[in-house]
Order: sequence, then structure tokens, then C-alpha cells
Amino acid sequence: MSSATLHRLPLAGVLRLGRPSDIWFKPAVSVVAAVAPPNLILLALGRLDLAMYTMAGSLCALYGHNRPYAARGRVLAWVVLGMVGGLAVSLLAASLTSNAVVLVTVGAVMAAVQKAVSDVTRLGPPGNVVLTFISSASLFAPQTLGQVPGHVGLALAAGAWAWLVGMAPGLLRPHGPERRATARALNAAAAYADTRGTTDGRPRARAASAAAIHAAWQSLLAAGARPDRTRRALERLLVRAEVALAAPADTDPARLRAWARELRGTGRIPRVASPRESADELLGVDAELSLPRRPLRHRLAPLAPIAVRTAIGCALAGYASLALGVGRPYWALVTAASLYQANVTLTWSRGIQRVVGNVVGVLVFAVVAPLAHLHAVALVLCCLAFNFGAEALIARNYWLGTVCVTPMALLITEFARAQNPAELITERVADTLVGALVGFVAAVAVTNRRAGDRLEHALTTAERARENVARLLAEPHPAPRTLESARRSLAAALADLRATADAASGEWWQRALPEERVVLAEQSGHRTLAATVRRQGFVPRHRNQDPVQDPGRTTEDLRP
Repeated sequence: MSSATLHRLPLAGVLRLGRPSDIWFKPAVSVVAAVAPPNLILLALGRLDLAMYTMAGSLCALYGHNRPYAARGRVLAWVVLGMVGGLAVSLLAASLTSNAVVLVTVGAVMAAVQKAVSDVTRLGPPGNVVLTFISSASLFAPQTLGQVPGHVGLALAAGAWAWLVGMAPGLLRPHGPERRATARALNAAAAYADTRGTTDGRPRARAASAAAIHAAWQSLLAAGARPDRTRRALERLLVRAEVALAAPADTDPARLRAWARELRGTGRIPRVASPRESADELLGVDAELSLPRRPLRHRLAPLAPIAVRTAIGCALAGYASLALGVGRPYWALVTAASLYQANVTLTWSRGIQRVVGNVVGVLVFAVVAPLAHLHAVALVLCCLAFNFGAEALIARNYWLGTVCVTPMALLITEFARAQNPAELITERVADTLVGALVGFVAAVAVTNRRAGDRLEHALTTAERARENVARLLAEPHPAPRTLESARRSLAAALADLRATADAASGEWWQRALPEERVVLAEQSGHRTLAATVRRQGFVPRHRNQDPVQDPGRTTEDLRP
């Protein structure tokens, strides 16, 4: 019997609101700061019809807010180039043909490429959706070949401004992203320490803590290898979080949370002594910098099924919209593109959120449209308000953010000319339903049997990493840098194993997953990590424990 028969499509909790992101206001303020000046300039010039092209560049300000500024500058530059490049391809296609089927096909292929690239580079929110929205909408913008360079130039100029907006906070708080990542790790470690290592809630809290700590190390890694006192201080705090992961019963959660609070704002970073008695310098980031990166083709290969899903789903959604006579098939295409998550179950949840958010959003548009039609200034201000609202709310739940995204997208179509609100609402609802239905059917039809293969690979990697650490622990005097590098590799492997297992568990049409082996690999891996932390001198070793002889046992195993 197929393992797909064991999956249920969830309804409960799909629309439940979560806590707001700790930096919800940053992308919200940034996008307004990036969008407002170009739009107001075009409004003053009487050329608001060109705002679609400047919006392409301005929306790049949504990206990179969790990255250190050195890495953010590089990411934003690539996002701007990717956005402008996609716009250029779309405008070129629009100027060369008016065949809607051809244009939908081009848009579907571009959506698949954008999805694969954003996933393999771990671009982060808002992912490929904004890129696909801009490139797909541009395919159906009236265009001549001679207009393409000027329109692309507008997008590039607005993208340069968005880059400056995204980088500006670094002048006041240059280590803000690293501080926030470390604070999240400390809070997650405190939550695990609250369990005192007991069975109740332990696996989930431990996995969340390990993932947060790994993400914080990655943030410090992305900041670069230059010696930095602030980075070293944050490394020492991360080691304290790792101590909590190794010995939760011996950790004070309140102290971890107090350190996390002190990292907020621009205050002084808590200074804690290095737990390692024999070393003057921590090796965490330095050791990880020496780890080789997987070749690009190896990272792209597992994403092939998702890319094929995206291409087929977007194309079929666009074709279905054309068959129904809807004038804007790119809305259905973008709806389908927005659905595709790591597995079918998550794709289903995103589809429900998208439909609910869009339906409520068109109702909001119906209320706001009369106000926006009063004057072009009102139209621009409404769009700015919805830009802010979308980014402020989307972290609570995707559907809540789309309640603002939908009227914003509808108002953007009126920058060139006022349109019939009833017609816009009807077409948007129809395209949403078509895109969600066809997109989900494509997700079910295009199987992803590689999910099981990826899980097997992640398991093997984690097991080998644990064996490598255990071998080093068995040595009388392992080299500190070698041991630290092996520990970081094991931590990364365990984080990847948990993410891969979560993704595979919601995928359909595949063989049974080795769930027991995953649990055993995680348990033994985390025990070995704990033993490594103790061997390195971060925490005192239990007097009855010898990690050289038994690297898998910790004080957690010694308590009755």
C-alpha cells in the first residue's frame, strides 16, 4: 500500500495566527521607504503608468532582513539583478509576441527557475513569489521593443535605491542581525532547558534549540572571517546556548533569557567568560569556514521535482484561465507559483491560506476602491498602506498578509488607468480558485520520490558525522580545531536531517520512511554533541562519565 494513504490534508490550525516576527516592522518600513519616493516622483511627473517598472526594483527591499549586512549587500545585489533580469526577459517576450499561450509558457518556465534558484540559495522570505509576480505581470504589459531599455532602466534605478534602503540600518546597528540570531538561539536553548531534559516536550524543544543555534552560527559565518570583538562575544554566548543543549538540567533558563534581552537594541553585549579554560579563542566560525561547500549541481538535483511541479502547475493554471476567458492569466499563474512548498501537505495548507486571503482581500479592495479613485495621490497612499500592512501581518499567517497583498496588486493595475472594480474582483477570484485548484492537482500528480532519497542521504551524512566525532573523542588528545570542525559538521548534519525528515514526512507517493532510524540518529547525534561539548571543557564532566569510553552518554542518561 502506498504511504500516501497515511496522509491527511489538514484543516485545523491552517488559518491560526502565530506570534509576530521580532523584526516585522523592518521589512514593512523598508518596503514603504523603497516604494514611496519613485512612486511620488512619477506622480509629480504625471507618469504613474510607469510605476509597475519602478515597483519591480523597489520590492527588492523585502529581502535579506535576517542576514548580516556584509551578506545582505551581496544578496540584495543579486536579487536586484535577478528581478531586473526577469523583468527584461518578460518585457522582451511581450514586445515580440502577443500570443497568450506562448506568454503563459514563458512565465511558467521563469517561475520554475525562480523557485529553484530561491530554494537552492536559501533566499528566505518572500522567496520566489515576488519575483514571479513581477515577471508574470510584465508578460502581459503592452510593450514595444524600443520601450524595453527605458523600462528596465527604471527598474534598475529603483533597485539601486532599494539596495540603499536595505543597507541603511547597518549605519546605526552594524551587528543587528547577528545579535538577533544569537538572541533567538539563547531563547530556544532556554525553552529546552525548561524541560530539564525530561521526556515531555524534549524532542521538539531540542530540535528547535539545535536549529536555532545552527542558524545563529550560520549568521556569524555569513558575517565574514575578519576578526571582530563583537562577533567573538556573540560566539561565547552561542557556546552558552550549546551548553544548555548539552546539559539542560544544569542550566539556568532565566539567565539565558536575560542575555537574550540584553542583545536587543544597541546596548552593550553581555560579556561572559569563555567556558573553555585552555583556549584564548573560540573556533566555531573559523572551523566552519574551512568546510567545503557542496557543488551547485548536487544542491539543485533534489529540487528538480519541485521545479517541474512549478512549471507544470503554473502553465496549466495559466492555460485554464485563458480557456475560461479571464483577461489576466498571470494571476492564476502566480497563485499556482505561490503554493509550492517543501511537500504536498504544506502545499495544501498554503493553498487554503491563499484562497482565504485573496477572497477577503478582494472584499477589502471593494471597500477601498472608491477612496482610491478620488485622486491619484489617494491611489498611491493606499498602495503604500497595503505594502506596509502586508509585511507587518504576513508573519502572523500567510493568509493574513495576502489580505493586504490582494488589494495592493489590484490597485497597481490601476496605475495606468482606472478600471471597473467589479470586473477586477470577479477575475481575481476566478484566477485564484483556478490557480489554487490546478496548482494543487499538479503537486499531487508530479511525484517527488527523491524526498526519500534525500532523507537516506541526510541519515547517512549524520551517522558518518557522529562516527567521526566519536572517533576523535576516543583519541587521548584530539586537535581542538579538528574536534570543533567535526562538532560543527555534526550539528549541521543533525539540523539538515530534521529539516529533511519534516519535508519528507508530508510528501506523497513514496516508500515508507525510516522513522525509527531517524529518531535513533538524532538521539545518538545529540548525545555525541553533548559529550563533545563536555570534552572541550565547556561544561564540567560528570564524575561517573568518561566520554572517551562512552561518547554517547551524558548526565541526562545517568539520572534515574
